[in-house]
Amino acid sequence: MSGAGGAEAGAAGANAAGANAAGALPPEPALAVAVIDANGTPHADHPDFRIELSSTPAEPGTRVVVRVRYVGARPLAAGIRVSASLASDDPWWLIPGLFYGENRPAANTRRFPRFEIGAFGAEAAAALVSSSWEFRADRAATPAVFVWAGPGRGGLALAAAESSPLGITGVGLAHESARAPAAETAPATETAPADGTATAHLTFPYREAPVTYYGDERARQADVATHLFSPGDAVELTLRVFDLAPDRHAYAPILRTLHAESAASAPLNPWVDVPHAADLAAEGLLRWHYDPDPGVLLETVGFDRGVSGRDGKNVDRQAMHVGWVSGIPWAYALLQHGLRVGADAEVTAARRVIDFITATLSPSGTFWGVWYRDSGWSQSWTEIKRGLHSRTLGEATLFLVRAAALEASQAPARADAAWERAIRSNLDTVVARQRADGNLGSIHHAETGEVLSWQGAAGLMWIPALVEAGDRDERYLPAALAAGRYYVRFVEQEFIHGAPEDVDLAPTSEDGYAAIMAYMALHRATGDAAWLDLARRAADWMLTFRYTYNVSFEPTTLLGTYDFRSRGADQASPSNQHLHAYGLVCTDELHELARATGDPHYAERANETLECFRQFIARDDGDFNAYRGMVSERFYQTECFQPKGMLLTLSHAWSVGVLLLACEQTLARNVG
Repeated sequence: MSGAGGAEAGAAGANAAGANAAGALPPEPALAVAVIDANGTPHADHPDFRIELSSTPAEPGTRVVVRVRYVGARPLAAGIRVSASLASDDPWWLIPGLFYGENRPAANTRRFPRFEIGAFGAEAAAALVSSSWEFRADRAATPAVFVWAGPGRGGLALAAAESSPLGITGVGLAHESARAPAAETAPATETAPADGTATAHLTFPYREAPVTYYGDERARQADVATHLFSPGDAVELTLRVFDLAPDRHAYAPILRTLHAESAASAPLNPWVDVPHAADLAAEGLLRWHYDPDPGVLLETVGFDRGVSGRDGKNVDRQAMHVGWVSGIPWAYALLQHGLRVGADAEVTAARRVIDFITATLSPSGTFWGVWYRDSGWSQSWTEIKRGLHSRTLGEATLFLVRAAALEASQAPARADAAWERAIRSNLDTVVARQRADGNLGSIHHAETGEVLSWQGAAGLMWIPALVEAGDRDERYLPAALAAGRYYVRFVEQEFIHGAPEDVDLAPTSEDGYAAIMAYMALHRATGDAAWLDLARRAADWMLTFRYTYNVSFEPTTLLGTYDFRSRGADQASPSNQHLHAYGLVCTDELHELARATGDPHYAERANETLECFRQFIARDDGDFNAYRGMVSERFYQTECFQPKGMLLTLSHAWSVGVLLLACEQTLARNVG
């Protein structure tokens, strides 16, 4: 094939391009290849390039090799784009860990890339809204682009490695339509022919357009990478092409295959074994995050103990959430470790933190959101005035239930009346507020108890708390079941959102953790296979955020110098594009899911994450410029918030605590 840009490689096209004897591409999806010049303009038939395609079956999908030869007389900066399109007026997108459907709901208060049909131009792009987006591949947990034509319609997907001989790969999506977007109240027109086109594409090397997202609300200039082709240069680019069934969950077997293929060449490198990691994490919580006066786990502690913030005070955050980024969950993990190894100081500290939180409930009957040293108890981080966030409250209550059960299991058994009152008050309060359809609410007023927001799925985290406390009140399990039925819609739509306090209604990896914990709890309580299937679907969705490969880092960066392996780490969210360890919170649930389904994949992925984050826990004072037992919250695997290869030089209570939790769960499971 001479040229490439407009040539489509379907069954006939691939054969014309020199497809090998193993077989040609199926008629759909057809591929188009274009040369992209230094200005970003695609050329359908560039005279200085010769491009051939060949294909072989690769279950699932097809493996395609694009052979590119430059025949120009002078060096030329350019790139190669491979794309596939389908007719669609209502596409649904998935770039794992990076882009989900429209990605950002229009009402979301935090800005990050949003897909909107018909949105184009500088003004829309400045607001991070566009009908087309291109990203560098290291922003994606798996470098792949999935698109479905619409509800009940199939789709296609393209995938490639993070990098190629031309540099970092690019992943992208685009929609073109002559029809204006229909009003939200307009009836569905399933039978009307689509006059729009949805396109998934891979670019070698990457482009970021129409603007670059750097983690804040300010759009940066588009980033156009090119390769300098010299006369006679020849390269091979390899990609995968897939047909998709109408069910949006069709991504799951594809991502599982791509993970298995990548894992073989992406070894992990844990620095310490599980018992050692547990000891280090417990020391980190006690030594650096625990403050006995008044009995809190400070949320962040600086690596460098000699620096000060702009106010002249230490950079440590003098605050504690009741759950999520600090509080009861990680005190529970410290309690587990202290009881197991006989560390009285750890047990005392853990109990003191839980005592402090349970001693003061909000006037509405739930926990407060955050304690501040200067001002005491206050609301969650939500922008809604006096709002308390369901995910944080539910998570704190769940781990309080577990802490109470752990205390009761000791000889002699220990029961704390304040802990028990707090459990019942939180759960009685939320059950009383539950809507008739099962929704438990997302934001609650601290004084009046009014539900300030019913949006999103933050209420999922109340479900395991209600289930595990079910023997205390006959209302709790029915409330959990009703909530489970309500939140099914988010799992089935493959768009679970609303869990973290700081990203409003964005889809996040943390929503996946909450859903797994909720539906495994319901299956555990009832034995109903329908709940197990929802837990499986939630786990598959959560794993879209989990990196399936080891990102390449420059050797001069911190992550490159320490040879950080990213497989098993999770993208926090499309809004917060950094790697984090919060996925360790559902380690037990993933193992439980594996046993219940007879599918070891979920246990293997849980173990993979624990291996990943047994890197970068400080083994001694001075290790990677931290102190013994410190753990960072953020690993910068792409250009977002900080340059790629950097590490956030703050230890977070939750980062230390979630590692300790997973280690303790693993040790208990192995003993059992």
